[in-house]
Amino acid sequence: MQPLRTLEGPAAALRLDNVDTDQILPARYLKTPRAQGYGDFLFRDLRFDAQGRPRGFPLAPGQQILVARHAFGVGSSREAAVYALADFGIRCVVATSFGDIFAGNAVNNGLLTAEVGAPEIERLLAAVEAHGRAAVDLESCTIACGPVTLSFAIDPVRRLKLLNGWDDLDLTLSYREQIAQFETRDRASRPWAAPRR
Repeated sequence: MQPLRTLEGPAAALRLDNVDTDQILPARYLKTPRAQGYGDFLFRDLRFDAQGRPRGFPLAPGQQILVARHAFGVGSSREAAVYALADFGIRCVVATSFGDIFAGNAVNNGLLTAEVGAPEIERLLAAVEAHGRAAVDLESCTIACGPVTLSFAIDPVRRLKLLNGWDDLDLTLSYREQIAQFETRDRASRPWAAPRR
């Protein structure tokens, strides 16, 4: 996974609350092999009508930052919703809150979920609509768009994983020395408990 420290690029304003994983990636597309990519199916029913005509949804190819409102990624534990965002090119979603399983899946796929307060999200949405671009700095936990600069919150462990491009195994291996020291102490204090080699 690529480390994520800063991100600057096109942004989209999605003035919706309670965006669930079925809206992000409708279930009927889960039959498609992951290797084919899910980017074309992102928000499919919100972006296009039944005949495939665009609905004027505020998302376009090339956008890397998505700003929504409250409760993004709620609903099922569908990790494929994160795949759809990542395959489309989204690297950061900003909202006032996220479904916890979604946020965990996001970080494991290199997608930043940045939380800001309700008044701030409205200012950011307006700025994104006016300027169309934003800059995210994960090291300082800030997002800037036009005259608006805001701090955002993220779980410290998730932040560490994104900054380093780590998955769960990489995070565990970062404690390799401490684990070895514990094993040495434990063998000395409880030699009877160690498995035979």
